[in-house]
Amino acid sequence: MKAEPSCPRCGGRVRAPGLLSATWQCDLHGDVQPLQPVQPPSTKELAAAAANSQVPIWMPWPLPASWEFTGVAYAGDDAGARATAVACAGPSPFGGMGELVLVAEEMGIGLGARFAGIEGPDPGEIFEQTAAHAKLYAAGRFTSMWCVPNTRGRAAFLGEAGGLWLWAVLWPQDAAHLMYDDLVLTDMRDAGSEIDLIPVGGLSARLLEI
Repeated sequence: MKAEPSCPRCGGRVRAPGLLSATWQCDLHGDVQPLQPVQPPSTKELAAAAANSQVPIWMPWPLPASWEFTGVAYAGDDAGARATAVACAGPSPFGGMGELVLVAEEMGIGLGARFAGIEGPDPGEIFEQTAAHAKLYAAGRFTSMWCVPNTRGRAAFLGEAGGLWLWAVLWPQDAAHLMYDDLVLTDMRDAGSEIDLIPVGGLSARLLEI
C-alpha cells in the first residue's frame, strides 16, 4: 500500500503545502487534492471516511445479492474529502466476479477519469453526443448516466448528482448489466447505524492500483 499521499490523476508523488505553495502540488498536474493512502476495508473505516467528507460516499444499498464492500479511497486534506471512491465486488451472472467503483468528485480532480482509464481530469463532451444510456437512483432522485467510450477492458458511466461528477466503473465490461438493474445508491454520510450492517470483503485491487 502507498504510505504517502499521491496525485489523484497520475499516482505520482505530491508535495505538501509549504513556503512556496499554499496547496498540494504534483510535478505534472500542478495544484491537486492529495489522494490519501488506502486502508483495509472495514465499517469503521467507512464511517470515518463518511464523517470527513465534503462530497457523497456512494454505495449501492442494499448491495446486490452476495456482494461486499471492498474498500474506500478519498482525495482531500484536513478540510475533508473532495473526491471519494467506494469499491464493491460480488458474483456476476455471466460467471466470475464483478467489481464496481463509484466515484463522487468535484470537477477538475480527475479521480474518476483515472479509474475509467481515460485522459482527465473531466470527460469532455460525451453529454452532448447522445441520450443517456442508463439511470441510477441516487439521493432520492433519478440520475442519468452516459457510457464513457474508450475505457479499455472495463465499462464506465458518468453522470452528475448534486453538482458533482458521479462515476460508475465496472470490471469486466459485461458487469455493466448492474447499470440496468435499478441500482439504488445511498450516501454513506446519511447511513447512520446501517453502516454496521454492510458486509465487508477483502481489499479491492482496483483501489491499490490508483
